[in-house]
Amino acid sequence: MKHKKRALILGWMSVAWLFLTTAGAFPVQADYAWKAGMAKVVITPGFNMWMSGYAARNKPSEGTVQDLFAKALALEDAEGRRAVILTTDLIGLPGVLSERVAKKVTEDTGIPRAALMLTSSHTHSGPVLRGNLETMYALSKEEWAKVTQYTAELEQKLVQVIEDAVRNLEPAQISRGVGTAGFAINRRQYNLNGISIGHNPIGPVDHDVPVLKVTDSEGKLAAVLFGYACHNTTLDFYQFCGDYAGYAQEYVEKENPEAVAMFFSGCGADANPNPRRELDHAKAHGQELGQAVQKVLSQSMQEVTGPLRTTQEVINLPFSSPPSREQIEAQLKDPDVYVQRRAQSLLKQLDEQGRLPETYPYIIQVWSFGKDFIFTALAGEVVVDYSLRLKHELGENKVWVAAYANDVCAYIPSLRVLREGGYEANDSMIYYGFHGPWAPPVEEMIISTIHKLVKQNDEG
Repeated sequence: MKHKKRALILGWMSVAWLFLTTAGAFPVQADYAWKAGMAKVVITPGFNMWMSGYAARNKPSEGTVQDLFAKALALEDAEGRRAVILTTDLIGLPGVLSERVAKKVTEDTGIPRAALMLTSSHTHSGPVLRGNLETMYALSKEEWAKVTQYTAELEQKLVQVIEDAVRNLEPAQISRGVGTAGFAINRRQYNLNGISIGHNPIGPVDHDVPVLKVTDSEGKLAAVLFGYACHNTTLDFYQFCGDYAGYAQEYVEKENPEAVAMFFSGCGADANPNPRRELDHAKAHGQELGQAVQKVLSQSMQEVTGPLRTTQEVINLPFSSPPSREQIEAQLKDPDVYVQRRAQSLLKQLDEQGRLPETYPYIIQVWSFGKDFIFTALAGEVVVDYSLRLKHELGENKVWVAAYANDVCAYIPSLRVLREGGYEANDSMIYYGFHGPWAPPVEEMIISTIHKLVKQNDEG
């Protein structure tokens, strides 16, 4: 009997030794709930051209201090559902460009439009794009030709980087957390004569830094997606640069050399970085944001579970009552050249279409990860009231909001901001080429649509 026991023990020891010595040849595959793929591409213009964001600029770019990037993160859940978020160091992707890119990606990969989230950092140190803020600029034919050329080249690069990320899908683990950074300050300054862009230390802000961590099958950090709700406007010079968002991404990638760092802008349309105007300030804000990200990465983070559900809806946001032809013609004599240009554009619309638009097609996306994580994407320059309200209504630790997504079409004020007036409610529409402010119901229309899409995802 003793001999039999000894033989059995020796047999099990042999099996164990065989397993250990062959483990390298026959690796045991972990059971990963996710796959992830990353890709990045430089999108810095190859020539000097007009820059976007500030109407007061009067000449083309004069070089580059930091390259601009487009980066893509593809995700696939255990059931094979895929989604891709694209981040870009640009003022904002116009809707026509986003739709062309998405259409090509859907044709090539089968990923539905609702699962393609195309975002921008809103840097004001990037190039002018076709279809975005065109009434702001009075460019020569030669300069417009450069804009057209760059936009066409950009479109191809965006399609390529998204599809590269999809091709790079590999087993991964995903987790999330939230940090904080304090350099954003509300910019709606209340004066005796109304509201101007300045400093409002007691105004609402969203200082959260949402962080998504992607690790590969070997446990190495592969990608970091993070956001912040603040205008990307530290700089106002004539050189291409990602501004604080670019420097934050650069900081995180230096700290994690094998990872891709990606930035999305939150609801920061009424917030500015403080202080501003110096390159050192942009680097300092970027470092502060990057350090906030690193702090989250160093701590315990919440696992992201599936399934992944993606949906979207395009709603018709109403404008206020349009002006008459006579009122528009009177604006041709306005001392403000930008009012004049907008008037010319509106008259052209009247001549060609017989009327001015009463609504605008506004795209809203909601991605749900299991039952405890919601990532929503809103078009336009969205004020902070939206993210604060959604966190209150959907759960402080449950919802992330990306603005400047899919179509940077205009400012999106809340009802409060519409009633108060100021740049975000009124004057900004001049530069976007619209005839007037939005109608009061826009906030409730957007919020109610998000709730509907969340419920739709939950019901699966």
